[in-house]
Amino acid sequence: MRSPRYTILIANRKTGAVRRLTVARRVAFVVAMALWTVPILVGLGAKWAGRGEVESLRLANDNLRIENESYRTATGELATQISSLQTAITQLGDQSNLDPAVKAAIDKLPAVIRSRAMGGAIPTGTPIASASSDSPSRTFGILHDLLDGLGAKIDTVRKGVETRQALAAATPSIWPLVSGWLTSSFGSRPDPITGEPEVHSGLDISADRGTPVQATADGTVESAGYDSGYGNCILIDHGFGIGTRYGHLSGYAISVGQTVKRGQVIGYVGSTGHTTGPHLHYEILLNGEPVNPLRLLAR
Repeated sequence: MRSPRYTILIANRKTGAVRRLTVARRVAFVVAMALWTVPILVGLGAKWAGRGEVESLRLANDNLRIENESYRTATGELATQISSLQTAITQLGDQSNLDPAVKAAIDKLPAVIRSRAMGGAIPTGTPIASASSDSPSRTFGILHDLLDGLGAKIDTVRKGVETRQALAAATPSIWPLVSGWLTSSFGSRPDPITGEPEVHSGLDISADRGTPVQATADGTVESAGYDSGYGNCILIDHGFGIGTRYGHLSGYAISVGQTVKRGQVIGYVGSTGHTTGPHLHYEILLNGEPVNPLRLLAR
């Protein structure tokens, strides 16, 4: 059956010409549907495209928020590290200031003794990588590594400073008596009783019987008892191969194994052992060998 047709007349007002356009109903329906659906499809396409852009923007915003939180956390960690390093540097500056008298005594110690307080070698410098073209996260990572390296160096320096402080505390740098007078020096002399030549291994400091004797450095009491010519005698181990001996005592204020501090009373002047009167015999021993105490006595 032949499909119905529609005739469309198109007239020109100026010329009066008329044109006829005959279209089958099916074709007309298809054209009408096309004219109706195209705008709808265009609108839907625009809507879907907009929705996709919104979703992309949302994802980008979420990524930026996460990245900003990461940077904020990294910045906080770096600030904490920097603050810790500043505190450590300040503490090291305070700890490295030794008493001038003690420092002078340390400088007079043999090199083999001082070397025991040198500590480990300071690590070599950490190469600084260029981060100008890297991402911010990479830059933060490099800064974090550099601060870790500086922290390790400061720890090494701190150990050296602490060891040097220990050496300073262990170095005999004060007189063992607050009051008294030097009656015999270190070195060759005639024996005060027999008159025979001898090598005097310390200092004789005369004082009244019972005058307090003080430790000249921090250490541990190694022995306290009668020792032939020394009489009542105290031997203190200060570490680093340093020792001190105090002879001819009338009594003790400490016991064996006790830890003592510089300036602490350890005994009292007497005249026990090989002596002609009350005085203190004082020795400094470096690696077991007596040295002239006047080398280290700063005050």
